[in-house]
Order: sequence, then C-alpha cells, then structure tokens
Amino acid sequence: MPFTPQIKIAASYLRGGTSKGVFFRLQDLPAAARQPGAARDALLLRVMGSPDPYGKQIDGMGGATSSTSKAVILAPSARPGHDVDYLFGQISIDSAFVDWSGNCGNLSAAVGPFAIANGLLPAERIPQDGLCTVRIWQANIGKTIVAHVPIADGQVQETGEFELDGVTFPAAEVALEFLDPADEGDGHGGGAMFLTGQLVDDLEVPGVGMLRATLINAGIPTIFLDAADLGYAGTELQDAVNGDPAALARFEAIRAHGAVKMGLIQHIGEAATRQHTPKIAFVAPPASYTASSGKRVRAGDVDLLVRALSMGRLHHAMMGTAAVAIGTAAAIPGTLVNLAAGGGERQAVRFGHPSGTLRVGAQAERGAQGQWQVTKALMSRSARVLMEGWVRVPGDCF
Repeated sequence: MPFTPQIKIAASYLRGGTSKGVFFRLQDLPAAARQPGAARDALLLRVMGSPDPYGKQIDGMGGATSSTSKAVILAPSARPGHDVDYLFGQISIDSAFVDWSGNCGNLSAAVGPFAIANGLLPAERIPQDGLCTVRIWQANIGKTIVAHVPIADGQVQETGEFELDGVTFPAAEVALEFLDPADEGDGHGGGAMFLTGQLVDDLEVPGVGMLRATLINAGIPTIFLDAADLGYAGTELQDAVNGDPAALARFEAIRAHGAVKMGLIQHIGEAATRQHTPKIAFVAPPASYTASSGKRVRAGDVDLLVRALSMGRLHHAMMGTAAVAIGTAAAIPGTLVNLAAGGGERQAVRFGHPSGTLRVGAQAERGAQGQWQVTKALMSRSARVLMEGWVRVPGDCF
C-alpha cells in the first residue's frame, strides 16, 4: 500500500522564560494552516505529538508538560505602531485540542528575538549594539507588549548573566512591558479588570464550599484564592498538589465555577474546552521554604507566596501572564494578593514560587470614576534558541 511521505516546515525551538515552544513564521506554514481552523490545529497537534494517551508526547516536539507544549505563529504586523503579530497556541497533551484563549507571558520574551533573527523587522531598525525595541501585537488578547532585546555585533545577544529561577543557566535579560494589561471589553471579560466589579468575591463551589476569591483579568484571566482557605501554607512544591488527584479535581471545579462567575463561559461544562484560561492560583504571606532546586527561600526575601496551576497541574515556576496578574493585583489595595503582601499601595512585588522568586512591577492609578487602572506591568525574562531548521510531520495529518 502507498505511504504518505513526511513534509518539512521551517521552524525554531526556543526557550522563553520558563517555557519552551515551537516558533513558526506564518508565511512558512502550509497554505491550509495559514488561517485559523481545523487544519492549523491538526498540524500543531501533530507537531507536538498530541493527542497522546500515554501523556508523554514521545512522537513530537512537546515535553509532556503545559510549559513545553506550546506553539507560536508570527507575522509582520499591519497594525500601526507595531512590528509583529504574535499568536500563541497552548496544545493539550492528551486530547485533540488547541487553546487559543490567552497569551503565554514566558514565550513573549522569545518573540522579539525570533522576529529580529528571522527577518520580521526591517534591518535598519536593528542597532549594531545596544537594545532593539520590538512592539508586539498579542493577537490572542488584543494587547501590546514591548520587548527590549539586547543586540551585540548586529545579532540578538542570547548569552549573559541574568538569572531566572526555574531556568538552570543564566542568559541575556529581555525586559518586557505589558501595556494596559487589563481587559477592555473584548467579548471575554465584560470590559473591566475586576470582572464582577469586586476586589474580593464569595465563590461558592459545590462539594468544596464558599471561598474568597479575587477574579481579575490582567495579563490573563486569573482566580486568586487564599492558601489557608484551601488548607495550604503557600510553600507547596509540585508533588504536593500534582500527586493528589482529589486536590486537582477540586481546583478544576473551582476554576470552572470561577470562569462562569467571571463571565468567561456560560456553563460549567464549557471549562473543558477552555483549559488555558482562566488560571487559578493561591497566595499566602511570606514564609521560608526550600525551592525545587534545593535553594533556600527565606521569608525576608519575598513579599508573598504564590502557587499557580496551568492546564490542570501546579506549575513548576510561574506563568508569565499570571505574573502580570500578580503584579497588577498586588498594586491594588484590598485584593487577596495585595493583602497577602501586607496591604497598601505598591508598585512592585517579589513573590516566592516553587522554583524560587520573581519580581514583577505594575503602575496602577485610580481613574476618573474611581476605578483602578493599570497602565503597564513590567518584568524581565530571558530567551534562547535551542534548535532551528525544520519540523517534519506526515503530509496527511492536517
């Protein structure tokens, strides 16, 4: 019987922050996958090796975690004041599903370097040495990200001394600005940063009980809970949660009911088709603990503790978009995040996560109607090309 040959597609495999993903230029994708739809989703699923009932993604580029099952599609931007359009897909590991509902803040750090190295910026925009500013249109959520990418001898500088907990080796620092990160009414969040109009809500979840929650859309829709209300200290590492199926089921139930309360979905059952958002996290006041690397984090090193789940599992570090939500919520007095950090107005926080610590800033102010507004959130990440060339997939997979 005849066999369908494989095709090859130009791609690069990059680390951005504490995530990894396969990056494509839109123009390099097969014609059927250059627009949203079933063909594009099927192609990306096959690239990653999903759906995989074994949960390993052995026959693809995925790394069998939410942090390593990601795809990025970039194109020159036709939007005024922007250099590149950035589309992010979170690929499910064990089901045939690509979630396009949110951004990846970690991979945002790799967008600027990839765009520069792959001809998506005019050559005259790239300095011989110094910083190249790349204005990115985040197409999933309709927001602007500004990346400041270091350049040496006319090329993206990837090596350096910037250390990021959750990443083993140091690299060059990429500073990111997430402009106007709160929701403005894109059909997903009702046009407000606090989607219910409250800084803290009572969230009733059958089988779990009544919980206090801060429901915010900044960076990414996020449900923040108090660790003590869940029976946690906030110092937990991955195994303490991911090894507890009952706990994971409770978190998914909370996430689904929170999504309904936020207006992101209409019915609880829809949460299964929106796995990437909202995120769910729990916070606690500072405490000492040993990070997953063995590094000792002291209570005095941090303003608060945060643990967050992504795609149904406790994250090994912190999602970049969730860090934007943390910085934004911490800047606004009265949220659970702000209270865990000691209350009051603040422009930056350093929080403890399973792999160590991270600092994130946010500029918040009250608007004319007395509502809080955040003009930008800031943090630094690093990025590095791990491999470049082509990915290969069976020609009949999409």
